[in-house]
Amino acid sequence: MEDIEIARNTKLQKITEIAKKIGIEEDDLELYGKYKAKILPQAIKKVKDKKGKLILVTAINPTPLGEGKTTMAIGLADGLRKIGKNSVLALREPSLRSSVWN
Repeated sequence: MEDIEIARNTKLQKITEIAKKIGIEEDDLELYGKYKAKILPQAIKKVKDKKGKLILVTAINPTPLGEGKTTMAIGLADGLRKIGKNSVLALREPSLRSSVWN
């Protein structure tokens, strides 16, 4: 199944619902429609005493099948949740395979 097919078959959750799950209030978001938002600096100040880790997935070569940073980041976030850790994933710009443009 192509990336675009997976994306089209996925039921989106509202960003406010996702934020609520991790303790971010709607007032701490700058909404861009129902499914995208920026987290405002005030939200960071509210959680600065909490322990956490930031993992950046950058600069990896994709496999011959096209798995790269996006796939690795999603797998990492899913894997952390599978072992009972809280994890949140933010993608700056998910990949669009060349077949999308053909």
